[in-house]
Amino acid sequence: AGVIRIMVLLIMLLGTWFIMQTYFDHRWKVMSLRSWLGEQPPRHKCGNQKSCPPNYFAFKIISGAANVVGPSICFEDKILMSSVKNNIGRGLNIALVNGTDGNLLKMGTFDMYSGDINHLDAFLQEIKAGTIVLTASYDDPATKMNDKIRAHFVELGSNHVKKLGFRDNWIFLGAKGMKNKSPFEEHIKNDRKTNKYDGWPEMLEMEGCTPKKMH
Repeated sequence: AGVIRIMVLLIMLLGTWFIMQTYFDHRWKVMSLRSWLGEQPPRHKCGNQKSCPPNYFAFKIISGAANVVGPSICFEDKILMSSVKNNIGRGLNIALVNGTDGNLLKMGTFDMYSGDINHLDAFLQEIKAGTIVLTASYDDPATKMNDKIRAHFVELGSNHVKKLGFRDNWIFLGAKGMKNKSPFEEHIKNDRKTNKYDGWPEMLEMEGCTPKKMH
């Protein structure tokens, strides 16, 4: 009888768990039987919520927060740029990745407030076809922005760079040779009425899976 009671109790607990899984918010939904048993849930590349299918790369891009917290760019579970790596700066932070094998090709930081815009122009002109371009803004991405630079990013698949302004937040993943607009782009305007920080909008974060360039 004792064993039966324990089994009934266990069934009731499992039933309750499934109901919670179904009807409660997404935080409850991500709970699993593994966590109840003390096991850690599987970790996905870049700490993303989901794993990527074969022939896709995982990425996560986080913009800067005001002029205090720097941006971060992760690709295939490798942090390419971040404050911890001490390789980010005010303006635009850009990482170039081989679209076939996922290897890092080049990185650059470009001060868009008081820097030389010709450095960014040269950097963008040298990008070869098939290269994945990951971009994160920090503080101010657009004071030095001109039509030539905007055209480069449009060629990479950007739709929002045309309206990028002073202290906007912007994160973007595109590629050289794209025929359509990139689905991986977020932009938020600097607006006193909606800014989360004094003089800056809230931080942006984007994660996803981008296809490999197949020969």
